[in-house]
Amino acid sequence: MTASSQFDIVIIGAGPAGLSLARSLSGSGLQIAIVEMQSEATLANPPEDGRDIALTHTSEKLMHDLGMWAQIPQDQIGTIRDAKVVNGRSPFALHFDSTGSGADYLGRIVPNHLIRQSAYSVVKDQANVTLMCDREVTSVETNTTEGRVGLADGTLLHAALVVAADSRFSGTRRKMGIPANSLDFGRVVIVCEMEHELSHNDTATECFHLDQTLAILPMYGNKSSVVVTLPSANAEAVMNMDPQAFADDIAQRFGGSLGKMTLVTKRHPYPLVGVLAKQFVATRFALVGDSAVGMHPVTAHGFNLGLSGAKLLADQIIEADRNLTDIGAMAGLKRYEAAHRRVVLPLYHGTNALVKLYTDTSVPGRILRDAALRVGSFLPPVKKRILHQLTHIERHAR
Repeated sequence: MTASSQFDIVIIGAGPAGLSLARSLSGSGLQIAIVEMQSEATLANPPEDGRDIALTHTSEKLMHDLGMWAQIPQDQIGTIRDAKVVNGRSPFALHFDSTGSGADYLGRIVPNHLIRQSAYSVVKDQANVTLMCDREVTSVETNTTEGRVGLADGTLLHAALVVAADSRFSGTRRKMGIPANSLDFGRVVIVCEMEHELSHNDTATECFHLDQTLAILPMYGNKSSVVVTLPSANAEAVMNMDPQAFADDIAQRFGGSLGKMTLVTKRHPYPLVGVLAKQFVATRFALVGDSAVGMHPVTAHGFNLGLSGAKLLADQIIEADRNLTDIGAMAGLKRYEAAHRRVVLPLYHGTNALVKLYTDTSVPGRILRDAALRVGSFLPPVKKRILHQLTHIERHAR
């Protein structure tokens, strides 16, 4: 016998984007189900996964507004006051300092598992949210009157709106027949945290070497998030390096400016695949977070886009509910899609072009990189535009 439940909204995926959408709808009175394959114990205490998230000023404000920021220990929040982009041994470098941003700092950096934990913390006791953990979605379908989500245990959920927030490889998006452009960069990102003798001075540095890209992101104290991007064929050898040999190699590639470095977490490898859904909405259905756009991490905008997109969708839902109109109506969903795509498309395509430029190992590619750094260094409008993208994700009015 099939059990059936009625909700206003079903969100598939309890990552930060799905949870922040639910939190944004607190007080609305809308009944929300969140379906998640992981256990609630895992949501409450997510494992450390090596990823550290660079947050824009907009994301920090949204996290404050949602109550998430207060859940993160202050001694776990790093500050980025300056940023540099270096191309091998080229004498030219792009340098961004906080004085040009109109703020005391460019952004914050927070461990991903703490962001996930904070998102769960602000939703778990929300009266209008039903968390359905350890549950697998087997079917999703919508029509002009409702959406239906079938679970492996036979439960059938009915809702006015279904939202997918289940990763860049979204099974829900596939079930709804929404295609996505996928770009496999043929590279692997290896992430970890390292302590070092000397201060990072709150400076983030991106170093482009011929065989790999190295990013050092300042965390709390004398600790940094390290992101190594390299061809997939080389990843296994780097993962298998002796921990101290790995740390010494990073220190050497960074010019010894942080002194002796020590690996303090596991190394975590992630295949590098960018994904952009060809549409963000369908009948009574919407994509948020990585399900809509999965970014290359070089510009650190993945989570920031997920958070701002969830807010855009929540605003549309709240307006429809306030006006006593259909929260799943296509007109409102299309407004969300248009606003989100205005922000997403230039960042997604611009990031991919930047990655292509800085991973081209040919002689013309190296010459072009040097030229790009010269232009960025000597043309203030270019630096100003890049600086704005580093620090802010704009939300467009309807």
